[in-house]
Amino acid sequence: MLETWIGFGQGPLFRLCLALMLLGLTRIFLLTIIGMIEALRRNEDKIIPWKDLIGKTISWLFPLKRLFNKRPVYSLISLIFHIGLIIVPLFLAAHLLLWKNVTGFAVSAIPKLFADNLTLTVIICSILLFLMRLFYQPARAISRKQDYLWPILLIIPFLTGYICSNGSISPNAYLLLMLIHVYSANLIMVMIPFTKIAHCVLMPFSQLVTAIGWKFPKGAGGRVIETLGLKNRPTWVEKPRLVYEDLTPEKEEVSV
Repeated sequence: MLETWIGFGQGPLFRLCLALMLLGLTRIFLLTIIGMIEALRRNEDKIIPWKDLIGKTISWLFPLKRLFNKRPVYSLISLIFHIGLIIVPLFLAAHLLLWKNVTGFAVSAIPKLFADNLTLTVIICSILLFLMRLFYQPARAISRKQDYLWPILLIIPFLTGYICSNGSISPNAYLLLMLIHVYSANLIMVMIPFTKIAHCVLMPFSQLVTAIGWKFPKGAGGRVIETLGLKNRPTWVEKPRLVYEDLTPEKEEVSV
């Protein structure tokens, strides 16, 4: 019975979940592109600093220079966690058979020893990230429920997969853990486009979205100056003079 459900999870259900994930991420990608085009069309400022944006995007994707600037331990653990989170599902030998059945091709698999060590690393990093988010007050203050659930959910397929691959367990225990492994992985794929994990496809566009989204419309500078009560001041004066002041006319002293 369990073998039938495992076969279903690795076959039709896997293809359905993969299709839902890809379609959901494609939708997010297209909506992001359309939103940027529309925002740029409405604004008269069409200048985009491509060189600067490409440099910032690369620094965000490969944050080696700023890794130890702030919260270095958390940043290093998070970086290793994300690397393992990508490499193991995509390049593990057993997973490549699934990819080949669905897509018709597969790349070379990573060595089993490396895969096992990377799997254990992901498990340890996931636990550490969960504990840091739980006990570090600044992180806890901005965390939502899904921020605590995701590390727990992500660790399930890694833990069950490692036990099935390396543990000395009974056939029934193997089938049960493999069932949990397959269905938890399918659940993660379905949830990706509808949760914060969608940043895996949005991350390369974050700097570009920010650059376009923060372009002020024509006349915005004048309205800001007017709101600050500095409408009659020249805009070319030095910055220290463009600060909020009490513009109420001072009472003239009355001499006795």
